Amino acid sequence: MDGCSGCHMSFLDMDERILQIAPLIDLVYSPLVDAKVFPENVDVVLIEGAVSSEEDLEKILKVRSRSKFLIALGDCAVTSNVPGMRNQFTVEEVETRAYIENAGFNQHIPHEVIPVLLPKSRPVHEFVKVDLFVPGCPPPADAIFHVLSELLAGRVPDAAVVSELTRFGK
Repeated sequence: MDGCSGCHMSFLDMDERILQIAPLIDLVYSPLVDAKVFPENVDVVLIEGAVSSEEDLEKILKVRSRSKFLIALGDCAVTSNVPGMRNQFTVEEVETRAYIENAGFNQHIPHEVIPVLLPKSRPVHEFVKVDLFVPGCPPPADAIFHVLSELLAGRVPDAAVVSELTRFGK
């Protein structure tokens, strides 16, 4: 959704530990795979990014309705973080700044291709139930590995342990 994909990079920063997880999971939807449609009956979802557009809202509602356990991964999903910086401005002000004031040519606000922005960028839990929050910008690979390991072992990760693993300065 609306984020920088730093959480995806942190996921990949698990390095060789991914090899421990890979045989135990089926990765069914991700920027890392070519799937175009979010499937039904997904056990665990790591959602990265804030809900900032109509497209994001539609996606998070679909994802939640088709998943059993939803994890807000990273500060954009947890608090709306950097995408939320636009919240002090109207959508019109944001689009004018981006497409007219900062454009060297073809100055116009597009009405096709780009997603329609919501009035504010919001964290995921303001729209759907979130089962676990994993903060961080991005969350450390150790925290992501811990969460996935716990889930694969049939345990719900302890939020206090996750908080300790994602504390600033760790």
